[in-house]
Amino acid sequence: MALPGAGAPREDGVVRNDVVVNERRYRKPVRTTVVVCFDGCDPGYIEAATRAGMTPTLDRMRREGFDALADAAMPTFTNPNNVSIVCGAPPAVHGVAGNFYLDRATGETVMMLDAALMRAPTILAGLAGIGSRVAVVTAKDKLRKALAFELTGIAFSAERAEGTSLEEHGIDNAAGFLGLAKPDQYSAELSLYVLDAGIKLIEADRADVLYLSLSDYVQHKHAPEAPEALAFMGKVDARLARMIALGAVVGVTADHGMSDMAGADGAPRVTYLGDVLDTAFGAGATRVICPITDPFVRHHGALGGFVRVHVLKDGIDPEAVRAIVAAQPGVELVLSGAEAARRFEMPEDREADFVAIGAAGTALGARASDHDVGQLAGERLRSHGSLSEQRVPFILSHPLTGAADTARLRNFDIFDFALNRVE
Repeated sequence: MALPGAGAPREDGVVRNDVVVNERRYRKPVRTTVVVCFDGCDPGYIEAATRAGMTPTLDRMRREGFDALADAAMPTFTNPNNVSIVCGAPPAVHGVAGNFYLDRATGETVMMLDAALMRAPTILAGLAGIGSRVAVVTAKDKLRKALAFELTGIAFSAERAEGTSLEEHGIDNAAGFLGLAKPDQYSAELSLYVLDAGIKLIEADRADVLYLSLSDYVQHKHAPEAPEALAFMGKVDARLARMIALGAVVGVTADHGMSDMAGADGAPRVTYLGDVLDTAFGAGATRVICPITDPFVRHHGALGGFVRVHVLKDGIDPEAVRAIVAAQPGVELVLSGAEAARRFEMPEDREADFVAIGAAGTALGARASDHDVGQLAGERLRSHGSLSEQRVPFILSHPLTGAADTARLRNFDIFDFALNRVE
């Protein structure tokens, strides 16, 4: 793809070939650069697919490009990590630490569906500001507005590709442009649509930088060795191959891993902290918030490995709440909001009184009546949010120009590597 050879001129006439975003410098790309957030791609999926011979492109990227494991941001949920990746910074900087939260000022629960919580600019908007043509394609529309925060460029979702407008999405009728039928939101095809859209945008010379965010439908539903998961990995691999063949630098990371959270009998292994606290302190004295909650709850029944606990009534000893939560089976760690914010680089002013993190293989919930596990349709509960899902792939199609310090590699370093460090 032909990219502009010079950077964009500033108002003073000086050409800019790089931009500083959240105290990190990023070069304007000299060739098409694609970053894929492979939603829910625990390293186990790549290892299983490699053993099965399903991913020759990813295998070659790992041999000839760059291959490492990185830490996802906490909590290991979709919104905090996608926003971290496009900001190149943790939630403490950009302000998004969950999909769902309690507004302490109003007492109302809020699902994040826009950019209202954003406190920091994105790399994407920064690159667009110096003349790069930027495109964002997400599986889920819930992410689009946050990822496209202050962006002048293309941004649409597979979920709502029909009826896009130039004014809101940077492209008229994206579905018509792509020539692809709209996929079901609960399907592997939703992610494949995102990748196909990226390929089409490259082929049509519509973008220099692309951020493609997939769905974790397959990973919630199928273990790494399952035939369905292996087939999906093969289809993703073929699309990565096409992007590289078109001359793109491709970076692949994930927002979180995935863990089986069911018992030997197949029933979900869940500790309902809301019920425990209601019994101990009375209904309405506390509130357990599950930040995994989003419009796609059929994936996981709003059950994950990380919850926030709010103490709502005066006269309750916070340490008594903490002690009861910490004593429950399946609870690995309980921290005060301030402790959690410092340890996990989350915005302290948006934290609850306590954060509870599940042990490996256990989900934490509010009250049992708040979660419809029947939506799992008999499938094993597979979910994320805890420290157990923090390790994710970090793969580049091209080798680096020099040695990389991987002592604490983060998934949100991927744009730095893809734009600044590849040959």
